[in-house]
Order: sequence, then C-alpha cells, then structure tokens
Amino acid sequence: MDLVEKATRAGGRHGVVWTLEGSGDLNANLVRFGSGRGVGEHMNDEVEVVFVGVSGSGIVMVDGEEHALSAGKLVFAPRGVRRSTLGVSEDFSYLTVHRRRGPLGISPSP
Repeated sequence: MDLVEKATRAGGRHGVVWTLEGSGDLNANLVRFGSGRGVGEHMNDEVEVVFVGVSGSGIVMVDGEEHALSAGKLVFAPRGVRRSTLGVSEDFSYLTVHRRRGPLGISPSP
C-alpha cells in the first residue's frame, strides 16, 4: 500500500484518513493534518505508540520533549506519557501503530 498516495487522496480532510482492517492484534492509523492543526496533548496509560512520518513535516511532543517528524522518521511514545502532534506543513501525515485497544477517535485540535 502506498501511504503517501492515501494521504494525498484525502485532500482537505483532517484526522484519521485510513485505518488498518482485519488485525486482531495491531491498530494502525494514517493521520493527516495541515499547518497549525493536530492532536491536542493527552495521556494514554493503555498502549505505547510508534509515529512514522509519511509526508510533510510536523512535531510530536512526548512528555514535554519536541520531536520533528517527517517522511521516514520515527518517534516512540511510551505508555503513560503526555503526547501531542502539530502540523508544520500543509501536507503533514503520519502513521501510528500500537497494540489494538477499544475504539479511538482523533479530532483536530482547535
């Protein structure tokens, strides 16, 4: 699957634009935001998350530490830490991968 193509085809949509179907063990989401948009700071005690840059550029904050995320880069967020994302470019997209849990809703930050 071409993740860059999936993100590009999402056009102006923000948030989750693709989700892995059919796995009982893994959850993967392709998430897309424009400049100045992202997922607000939150903490999750359930799962560790890997963020993989797909296109554009953005920032992943992990427990107060800023990590630049762009195509081919990876950021790891352990369970129990505060984290957030913010698009720097208009075409910021990334893949999140973690152990499957209950339903997840990601919305753009205000």
